[in-house]
Amino acid sequence: MSTVAFIGLGAMGSRMAMNLHAAGHRLKVWNRDRAKTRPFADKAIEVADSAAAAARGAEFVVSIVADDVATREVMLGASGVVGAAAAGTIIADSSTNTPAMAREVAQAAAARGCLYLDAPVSGSIAQAQAKELVFMVGGEQAAFDKAQPLLAAMGRLVRRIGDSGTGATLKLINNMLSASLTAAIAEAAQAAEAAGVDREAALEILGEGAAGSRLMKTKLPKIFKRDFAPQFQLELMEKDLRYFLALAQELDRPAPIASLVRSQYQAARRAQLGKLDSCAVFLQAAGEKPKP
Repeated sequence: MSTVAFIGLGAMGSRMAMNLHAAGHRLKVWNRDRAKTRPFADKAIEVADSAAAAARGAEFVVSIVADDVATREVMLGASGVVGAAAAGTIIADSSTNTPAMAREVAQAAAARGCLYLDAPVSGSIAQAQAKELVFMVGGEQAAFDKAQPLLAAMGRLVRRIGDSGTGATLKLINNMLSASLTAAIAEAAQAAEAAGVDREAALEILGEGAAGSRLMKTKLPKIFKRDFAPQFQLELMEKDLRYFLALAQELDRPAPIASLVRSQYQAARRAQLGKLDSCAVFLQAAGEKPKP
């Protein structure tokens, strides 16, 4: 088994890292908030003092942090991964970044003799826990081949999309679709409630209809129950929509639906709903306040 540095132990990363540990990999972990490393220390997993310290001596580095800003810090900063990793190290970054950020880090890693894969995931907490994530990977074929068994220990599907930045591109497309469908589900929930439609009937029929999907089957029940405990935080979805719109502008492609949906998520974030689940966009649209 491999020595793996794992950077970022949030809701997703902590579960992904534990799955690597369960698969027998030797972990070194780092997180900005050291309190989140405690479950790993309790299992005698090495806790590093910096991202750089975690990367030293590791064959693989896996990172999942919030955005481009955090990625730049943990990858390219003074105590970052790229400056500390040995030549030949494979870095798999599962953060949702812009394609430009992925390409920048890939170039910096290559200059150090390292191999960088943008490897974001589809799935939320339940999928991370159950090793059912879908990895969409950009980068060199040789690096992908070496990293595939490692990624397979955390997910059910690992697919190379193309060169550096393509994994990040497809992830932004995926999240734009997810955000748009979630906003539509929130709108549908308002109409169903206002019309007095039986909620159980709505859940069954809409889940089995043409628009049926995992999101329909998970987000509509949460809305009906007013359960906005985060599976994927609204503020992160709003960030991903912002990144998608920047990508669409770079590609000179219109994105009127994504623009409208982003404005809804932006309003919800500004209404202090950002730490709730992405389906809390319902509260903003319905003019409701979250329950204490």
